Amino acid sequence: MCGIVGIVGKSHVNLALYDALTMLQHRGQDAAGIMTCHNGRLAQQKGVGLVQDVFDSRHMQRLLGNMGIGHVRYPTAGSSGPALAQPFYVNSPYGIALAHNGNLTNAAQLSNDLFLSDLRHLNTDSDSEVLLNVLAHEMHEQGKLRPTYDDIFKAVAGVHKRVRGGYAVVSMIASYGVLAFRDPNGIRPLVFGKRSTPLGDEYMVASESVSLDVQGFKLIRDVMPGEAIFITTEGELFTRQCADNPRLSPCIFEYVYFARPDSIMDGVSVYKVRLRQGERLADKILRLRPDHDIDVVIPIPDSSRVAGQALAYKLGVKFREGLVKNRYIGRTFIMPGQQQRKKSVRQKLNPIDLEFRGKNVLLVDDSIVRGTTCQQIIQMARDSGAAKVYFASAAPAVKFPNVYGIDMPSVSELIAHGRTTEEVAAAIGADWLIYQDLEDLIAASAAGKQAIPRFDCSVFDGDYVTGDVNQAYLDKLDADRNDRAKTKNSGESHDTTSVGGIYNH
Repeated sequence: MCGIVGIVGKSHVNLALYDALTMLQHRGQDAAGIMTCHNGRLAQQKGVGLVQDVFDSRHMQRLLGNMGIGHVRYPTAGSSGPALAQPFYVNSPYGIALAHNGNLTNAAQLSNDLFLSDLRHLNTDSDSEVLLNVLAHEMHEQGKLRPTYDDIFKAVAGVHKRVRGGYAVVSMIASYGVLAFRDPNGIRPLVFGKRSTPLGDEYMVASESVSLDVQGFKLIRDVMPGEAIFITTEGELFTRQCADNPRLSPCIFEYVYFARPDSIMDGVSVYKVRLRQGERLADKILRLRPDHDIDVVIPIPDSSRVAGQALAYKLGVKFREGLVKNRYIGRTFIMPGQQQRKKSVRQKLNPIDLEFRGKNVLLVDDSIVRGTTCQQIIQMARDSGAAKVYFASAAPAVKFPNVYGIDMPSVSELIAHGRTTEEVAAAIGADWLIYQDLEDLIAASAAGKQAIPRFDCSVFDGDYVTGDVNQAYLDKLDADRNDRAKTKNSGESHDTTSVGGIYNH
């Protein structure tokens, strides 16, 4: 999962891009990058680390221009390092930079085609570089010295015909403008908005609406599945549907875990979705155990807090903050290596004993993936004197890998794969475990301003919306994502030197 942003303004956009990326930091903590364009000249700074570590005042002074794009990354196959930080860039044609959130399911075939047919060289194993070169080739095929927005949209249509998977993209074409587009299923989120200034209107496109809110941009709407928007350097906005058969099928795990609760995605408030998750989970508890003996509901911070509050209210029991979070530890979900994750859980959370001692505690989390975090937290609760420890997941059991840009672990490392609920409860040490039902999660997520006909729920049901995922692909993915492969990759990619001060024209 990554975060992307693009801005076309009436003055330098470097600080606005920086601020937008800080608001998207939860979507990726591995690397960050910004590229801007000033008088046809491109400036770039990118490197491994958090946004605040990759950029300083010297970089900001160099990142001039009234348009630019930015990216925060976390690795989707365990690989890391400065070479994989985005945006990526190609000189021909025109000078095109690109940042991407998602994963291409046919990246291997595209890489081969780019070499044999398009005669283009790839420098990394990143599917984002593949996507950039496909776009560059389709732009070249238009055969124009000075492309119009019509030529650009035809190029995006060509991309949709060749590319499979989930992708939300921001791209910058030197001296022309910022382009953004979304895959025909709308799997990964993308929104755009406008801000009025004395000099004229400014536009921003980003992964989440929260990036727009904090800088005074008014949300216009989501980029539709298959749609492309192009904003010229002068601030003219053009939009066009570029896919033949678009169908909105957003990733439901965005609402469960990744997105900030103050974001709006596809017309749906993430905050309200999580409230409804808690309410429906409470209904299930009352159905199964109307005479439950739960004394207190304690959320595992932060993404389960909203659901936990709603659940406690509907159950009529106390809601307490029994776990204190260290804000300076990264999200354990995206950390490679089981030992590193175990160590991070203990550093990240510390219990308040008085909220546990002698009580029957219901811990609430957004989901259970490997079981590493919840297993240790359950033990913390017992060590703090809890009489009984129950565990509730606001999402159904995660049994299948994600292929559209979320770094779910190897299938063998998913604790619910091949296990019953009772077996998972025993494995994590809970006295009772309750999962959200998938139909309830879908109902909680669909109640927005626009109808969402289908969600990608593949991590729960194994049904991949693009229809091109077979067992051979999943086997290859499994080999790339197991902890042994991640440890090897992280060991090979330990360089933390940022790549900065690159100028192109």
